[in-house]
Amino acid sequence: RGRTNFSLTHTHQRLVLWRFFIFYLIVWANFKYFPKKTKSTDNIISSAGQNNPYEQPQLGDEFASTTDFSLIASNIRQMTGGDTKFFTSHKKGEIAEWRVEIGNPDKDKKKDAVKKVIAAMTVGKDVSMLFADVVNCMQTADVELKKLVYLYLINYAKNKPDLAILAVNTFVKDTQDANPLIRALAVRTMGCIRVDKITEYLCDPLQCALADEDPYVRKTAAICVAKLFDINPELVQDRGFLRQLQELLADSNPMVVANAVAALAEVQSTSFSTARNFTLESSTVHKLLAALNECTEWGQVFILDSISSHSPQNESQAERIIERATPRLQHANCAVVLSAIKLIVSQLEGIQRSDVVSQVVRKLAPPLVTLLSAEPEIQFVALRNINLVIQRYPEILQEEIKVFFCKYNDPAYVKQEKLEAMVERNVSSLDIFTIIISLKYDKIRPQILDKCGDDPLPR
Repeated sequence: RGRTNFSLTHTHQRLVLWRFFIFYLIVWANFKYFPKKTKSTDNIISSAGQNNPYEQPQLGDEFASTTDFSLIASNIRQMTGGDTKFFTSHKKGEIAEWRVEIGNPDKDKKKDAVKKVIAAMTVGKDVSMLFADVVNCMQTADVELKKLVYLYLINYAKNKPDLAILAVNTFVKDTQDANPLIRALAVRTMGCIRVDKITEYLCDPLQCALADEDPYVRKTAAICVAKLFDINPELVQDRGFLRQLQELLADSNPMVVANAVAALAEVQSTSFSTARNFTLESSTVHKLLAALNECTEWGQVFILDSISSHSPQNESQAERIIERATPRLQHANCAVVLSAIKLIVSQLEGIQRSDVVSQVVRKLAPPLVTLLSAEPEIQFVALRNINLVIQRYPEILQEEIKVFFCKYNDPAYVKQEKLEAMVERNVSSLDIFTIIISLKYDKIRPQILDKCGDDPLPR
C-alpha cells in the first residue's frame, strides 16, 4: 500500500511539472508570435470618443493570450464586408448622434450615418424624426446615397406627407439628370410613394420617361404606370398613359415590350372597364412573339399569357403562333412551360384539321410528364392544369398512366390531384388493372371504379 501511494504521488508530481511546462510554452508563444499592440493616450481618448462598438479593451499582461480572439473578430468583420456594424445596438441618444453625423460635410461619414438609419428602420425602429435631415441628403451625385435616401422616403412618406412634398423638386430634377439610372430611380420612387400630393407632380416626368431615349428608363416608366393606375385610375386615363403603353408594345427593346405587356395586364386585371384598352392586333402579336427570345423568363410569361387571349384570324395564323411558342415547352422555368401550354391549347381551338391537332397534342405530353417530377408544389400546379387539359384532350397522356401513381412520400394534396387526373381519363380495363395493383389501400379503390365501371379484380 505504501509503494502504491508513493507511485501515485510521484505521478501527480510529474503531471504538475508537465502542466507548468505547457503553461510556460503557451505564454512564450503568445509573446513570441502574438505581440500585444500598444496604444498611446491620445489614440485611446479618440477611440473612446468615437464609441466604436467593435473596439476591443486593452487587457493586462496576464490576459495577453486573448489577442487571438480579437484577430478572429477582425477577420469576420472583413469577410462580412463591414456593413454589419450598422445593425448593432447603439447606446441611448443615438438619434441625436445620427442627426449630427448626417449633417457632416464628409460624404463618407454622411453615407455611413444614413446606412445606420436604414439599418435601424429595417429592424423595426422608428426613425421618422430624422425625415427632414435625410431628405436634405437627396441633392447628391452619389448614386448609392441617393438610393438609400429614396428607400427611406418610400417607407416614411405616408407618415410625413407634408414633409414629403419637400422632395418633389429634387425628384423632378433627378428625372432630367444625364444619368439614366438616376432618371429611372426617381420615376420608380415617385411611383412607389403612395401620396396623392406627390402623384400630381408625377404625371409630367412620367410622360417624359415613357418617351425617354434610354430603354431602361422606358421599361421602368411602364411599370410605374400600373402603380399610378392603382392609386388614381381616372388620372391615368385622362393623361393618356394607356395609349402610351400600347405604343410601347412596338418598342425595339424586348424588355420594354415585356414590361409594357405586364403593365397592361395589371391594369386590365384591376379594372374591368379598361379591358378594351388591351387588345392585340395581328401585327402586334408577331412583334411580341419575336421579343420572346430576348426577354427574361418572367417577361416571357407575361407575353405568352397575353397572346393566349388573342383569337386567331385563321388556321394558318394559329399554326404560326403555335410554332413560335413550341420551343418554350423545353424551358427550364416551369411557369414558362405552363404559359406555353396554355397558349398552345387556346390556339388549338382555331384549328379544324384533326391530324394537326393530334400532332400538337403529342408534343404537349413530354413537358407535362417532366413537370410531375419536380417539387410537390410544382406538381400540384401542374396536375391542376393537367386535369383541365385532359377534359379537352383525354388522349394527351394515354400512354403515361404510370406518372399518376401515388408515391409513398407524396403529400396528400398531390395524391388527391393524381387520383382526380386518373378519374378524368378514359382508361381501359388493362389500365384499371394496373392502377388497382399500384394502390396500397383498398379504401381509395372505389374512387377509380365509380368512374371507370366494373371491377376487373375480385374483392
